[in-house]
Amino acid sequence: QVQLVESGGGLVQAGGSLRLSCAASGRSFSTYAMGWFRQAPGKEREFVAAINWSGGSTHYADSVKGRFTISRDNAKNTVYLQMNFLKPEDTAVYYCAAVRRVATTEYDYDYWGLGTRVTVSS
Repeated sequence: QVQLVESGGGLVQAGGSLRLSCAASGRSFSTYAMGWFRQAPGKEREFVAAINWSGGSTHYADSVKGRFTISRDNAKNTVYLQMNFLKPEDTAVYYCAAVRRVATTEYDYDYWGLGTRVTVSS
C-alpha cells in the first residue's frame, strides 16, 4: 500500500513557475514508477509526466514537453514536478500516482493522491 499526498499548488501568473511535490508513505516507494496527471474543469484527466523507479527514464505529454520536469528523490520518498513558463491552459488539479512499471495511461496506475490545484492567470 502506498499513500500519496501532493502539495505546492497555488495561483500563479502566466509565465511563472511552480514546483509540485508528492510525498509517499508506505513500503517500497523506490520500487514504484510515478506519474503526474491533471484534470482541468470540465475535462477528463490527462497524463502529464512519468518517471521510472530510478529516475533514469522520463516521459512527458507533448503539451508540457520542454516546460515541465519530473524528478524524484527516493531517499525522501518524494516525486516532484517543476513547472516553468506556465500557461492558463495548465490550470487544473494535479494528481500524482504510483504504478509498478512506468506507464502513461491512468488506468494502469494503482495508487493516487487527492490532488493539488494549480491556477494560472492570464
